[in-house]
Amino acid sequence: MATTVTTAGRPEVAESNALTWLRNWIRSHKQAAAYLAVALVVALGLFAWNFLSAKTAERSAGRQIAQGRLAIESKNYPLAASVLSQVVENYAGTHAAQEAGILLAQARLAQGQTQQAIDVLQRSAPKADKYFRAQTYSLLGAAYENAQRPKDAATAYQAAASAALYPFLRAQFLSDAGRAWLAAGDSAKALAAYRTIAEKLDSTSAAGEAKVRVGELTKGSGHP
Repeated sequence: MATTVTTAGRPEVAESNALTWLRNWIRSHKQAAAYLAVALVVALGLFAWNFLSAKTAERSAGRQIAQGRLAIESKNYPLAASVLSQVVENYAGTHAAQEAGILLAQARLAQGQTQQAIDVLQRSAPKADKYFRAQTYSLLGAAYENAQRPKDAATAYQAAASAALYPFLRAQFLSDAGRAWLAAGDSAKALAAYRTIAEKLDSTSAAGEAKVRVGELTKGSGHP
């Protein structure tokens, strides 16, 4: 009669052999084992310190942003700019810095400091992540319009439309781009923006106006 060999006990045997080997290795390499233990403790300590530092920094940045937002709502724009500038500088590359950059630009615009707002947004827009990019480019477009630079405004609005996460926002930014292109004297690009809304975003609230603009630009023919 054939003997059946099973493997049910093999994992336990392998684990036991591994533990035995580890104990023997530690006994014969006590100094190396001590160094490894110290290195592990240090690594865990650094990880915990970095984690706690990041959480502390995040809370601090959040408090400063809240202070800056409150200052804007209270029309205390110099205080808002001071607080938010610190967040942008001290937390560069973080979500907090991106949010603070948008608020800082708003405070600059409210004070009539258009070029300073443009400087802030030009630095932050290309590096903004998907949650802030569209809003940052849209505000940059508005700042360019304030500075009487319609072509730059239209380009910024187009970038905002490309980065928009929702159809209604894309339609709004394309409508802004169309307006800016017309101000810049480029009716072809304005027509392209309005047509995109009318044909691809026709369920949005901007579609009605876009269709009117298409009719005006094509004199009702549907063609340039």
